[in-house]
Amino acid sequence: MRRDWKTRLIHPDVNAPQGFRSLATPIHRGSTTLFSRAADMIDTWNHDEVPYTYGTYGTPTTLTLAARLAAMDGAYRCFITPGGLSAIGLVYFSFTASGDHVLVSETIYGPSRAFADRLLSRYGVDVEYYKPLLGEGIEELIQPNTRLIWCESPGSLTFDIQDVPAIVRVAHRHGVTVALDNTWAAGLFFDAFGHGVDISVQALTKYVGGHSDLLLGSVSVRDETSYQRVGATLKHLGMAASPDDCSLALRGLQTLGVRLPAIQNSTLRIAQWLAAREEVAIALHPALASCPGHEIWARDFTGSSGVFSIVFREPINRSGIERFVNGLKLFRIGYSWGGVTSLVALPDLAEAPNAAAYGDRLLRLSIGLESTDDLIADLSAAMPALRSSNP
Repeated sequence: MRRDWKTRLIHPDVNAPQGFRSLATPIHRGSTTLFSRAADMIDTWNHDEVPYTYGTYGTPTTLTLAARLAAMDGAYRCFITPGGLSAIGLVYFSFTASGDHVLVSETIYGPSRAFADRLLSRYGVDVEYYKPLLGEGIEELIQPNTRLIWCESPGSLTFDIQDVPAIVRVAHRHGVTVALDNTWAAGLFFDAFGHGVDISVQALTKYVGGHSDLLLGSVSVRDETSYQRVGATLKHLGMAASPDDCSLALRGLQTLGVRLPAIQNSTLRIAQWLAAREEVAIALHPALASCPGHEIWARDFTGSSGVFSIVFREPINRSGIERFVNGLKLFRIGYSWGGVTSLVALPDLAEAPNAAAYGDRLLRLSIGLESTDDLIADLSAAMPALRSSNP
């Protein structure tokens, strides 16, 4: 019997020819996953038990990205989240509970600090901040209820390099989990798991995406125990990542090996040029000796990326820096970083107490893929605005 046309729209009797092959990873969209038999129907996030059960837990596109990131990180497994901050939140909810104590570097990413201060504290988790260069001295801060230590190396805005291996040694003696935001190094210039970290987080929005057109995060884990904890928490939080964004991230991975070295080389030239300017008091780039923790960077890192800060000399102030920024032509003003376009950002000092020592004279730069000479010329042409505001 020929079915009604409305039914045929939903249940077609035709299919495309088989055998199509392409270099591109297919984009698999879908919320509902089909089962062959009623007895096979089960709701689980764990793909080791059942390959696919519901779209929230990932499609082949999502899981391909996760598998490639895990291989790149040297991790046991990786989870994809809708953004970098959601990856941070997933770690907090997976490894803490009411009554627990958490140690967090003072130089942590601003939204991560806000998450801890304004949300996590509401659920009875005690958050304590520590000096980023504390190293093994962090042992004095560990309490019987300390469950998690957050590292971010280099730190946000001031780019202090932490002695992560030293912190890991102390933490593991006390049975404490160590998580690291490894976004600056793109998961490549710092071997998180090789240095003993338990959880490595990235904002894939940055270098993996690489073109300022997607929002994604990742949580890579060291072992099966962490895999089970994070996976179960992810299920309850309902953090579903877009397969379309995952496809863009997969494409970004293919060019990361070209983009990152080019950005590194350009950034080093620009940072060194700025450090030599009379208007600049200090360049906070981990590869420069002027940056706090530089010797640890030289020991533990294999390269550097494109984000750093400069501190202008007094009496240059916020007003003069704003004139300077407004005079730039190639550098755009905006949040985030890691794309092909160079950016500048004036920090919100209320969200970054670690930068208070430099007052209102700090400016963050993200170097993209424009000509290095053109970027230096752009910065040079805007410099008179600094002096004109401070005669």
